[in-house]
Amino acid sequence: MIDSRMIDGYCSECGAKEQDGLSCLEQFEYLLVWEHDDPDLYALHFWTVSNYMLQHPSNFTREGYQLTKSLFVEAYDNNWETPYILKRNRELTTNKPFKITNPTPLAERMRVLRTWSMTVNDVYAAGEMKAIESIKKWRTAIRAEL
Repeated sequence: MIDSRMIDGYCSECGAKEQDGLSCLEQFEYLLVWEHDDPDLYALHFWTVSNYMLQHPSNFTREGYQLTKSLFVEAYDNNWETPYILKRNRELTTNKPFKITNPTPLAERMRVLRTWSMTVNDVYAAGEMKAIESIKKWRTAIRAEL
């Protein structure tokens, strides 16, 4: 299960600002809803999810985070097309001897704030009409900071 904790209006993990009364996670969920109306935006689904998840490592085991980070970096650096990214993801995650997602109950997870130059809030705040451009900027910012 995905979770975010807001403290004083900011995500305790990625630092995203609360907006329109929405938490970091709720803003992310809006991006997923926007995808349903726009096939071009949906084509970036891997990046939208990876961007968010890399900024919330408490949702992963240590091995799961490293696996996701490695796939993100390889896909970005090699400019892989979505079908190939999804194929590689299936290959990397099938029959692993470790868990990818964090089995620790949400309330007990350790969260450490890391300041990012761009978060889900920047994409949400720019709005649905600029989502494609914003998600591409977000992935570039994350790649630079990894």
